Amino acid sequence: MIGLLVAAVGGIAIALQSLFSGVIGRHVGVLGAVFIVHLTGLLLAGVLLALRGGGLAGWQGVPRYALLAGFLGVVIVACVSYAVPRLGLGNTLVVTIASQLIVGALLAHFGLLGAALRPLDPPRALGIAVLILGAWLVVR
Repeated sequence: MIGLLVAAVGGIAIALQSLFSGVIGRHVGVLGAVFIVHLTGLLLAGVLLALRGGGLAGWQGVPRYALLAGFLGVVIVACVSYAVPRLGLGNTLVVTIASQLIVGALLAHFGLLGAALRPLDPPRALGIAVLILGAWLVVR
């Protein structure tokens, strides 16, 4: 139950961050928004690490491909900062969430990049098809 609550809070944070990134992007451009979002995130992460400590000593054991998460964060903020002012918050979130679920299902189907193996069976494939149709209906 706690996991569901934490996931919901994360979803709320994604929606708010997307909106705020779009607002920042309108004022300073996409790259300016990327810089501001990551700078403020770095400051908060630094404060939290200083106050609560962290396991940074083990960073060398992290698979190298996983370090791309930071680069992908830049791509995410840039894309959202660009898309929100043009598509609107709801449409941007529909497309990004549908894309996440499709890629997640494919990564799990093939067990790629450390994803737990979960084959794409007919009900899950139907769910993805319905998801794509739903995203199209919302965005059209």
